[in-house]
Formats: sequence, C-alpha cells, structure tokens
Amino acid sequence: MAAHAIETATRPASSSTDVLALVGRIAIAVIFILAGISKITDPAGTIGYIASVGLPFPTLGLVGAILVEVVGSIALIVGYRTRAVALLLAVFSIVTALIFHNQLGDQMQFLNFFKNIAIAGGLLNVAALGGGRLSLDARK
Repeated sequence: MAAHAIETATRPASSSTDVLALVGRIAIAVIFILAGISKITDPAGTIGYIASVGLPFPTLGLVGAILVEVVGSIALIVGYRTRAVALLLAVFSIVTALIFHNQLGDQMQFLNFFKNIAIAGGLLNVAALGGGRLSLDARK
C-alpha cells in the first residue's frame, strides 16, 4: 500500500490533470476578480457596507479587500505561490462569511455564507494540491 502511495505521488500528472488544475484556479479566481472590481467601481458603497457591520477603519478594509481579491486572484490564476495564496483566499472567504453573511435566517445571507464556505473548501484543495504543472510555481 505504501509503495502504491509513493508511486502515485511521484507519477507525473497527465495533461488533462494539469488543464483541470488551471481551469479550476481560474474558475475560483473569477469571483474574487469580480468582487474586487465592484469594490473599485463603488468604493463608497463598499465602505458603507463595511461600516454597517461595525468594523473599524472601513477605508482600510476596502483597500485590504481589493488587494486580497484582485492581487490574490491574479496570483492564483498564474499559479504564483499558489498554496499560500489559496490559503489566504480561503481564510478571507471564511472571515467574510462570518462577518458579512452571518444572518442565516435571511435566505440570501444563508446562501452567501455557504457559498463562501464552499469556495474556501475549493481553495483548501488548491492549497493542499498546489497549482500543478501549468503554474509559475512549477517553473521553480
């Protein structure tokens, strides 16, 4: 059994696996890019939303969220420090679920909460498995 596990771990990934890893990273990143762009195009709305949940320094929160979402999603797509970026985005997704989508009696908040948890789950898989051969990480 251990020999099979070692053989599987050292076997080169197939090209379809590499493509699936890339497509998966892109699919997860899209939601962060769109969220970051919406924050850039409506900073006042985002600052108001951050302030509405009682967080201090909403302007700083806006800048931080934009950096995490936009820079993080680009890094995820190209596969730069994929495991660390995926872990950061997973934590960000869980924290935002807990802070902004915690009214589970509201159906939209319920769905958004569990959407964030599902995204975090996908990102934890990326963190565990890495970016694959179609990533900047693979060039090292």
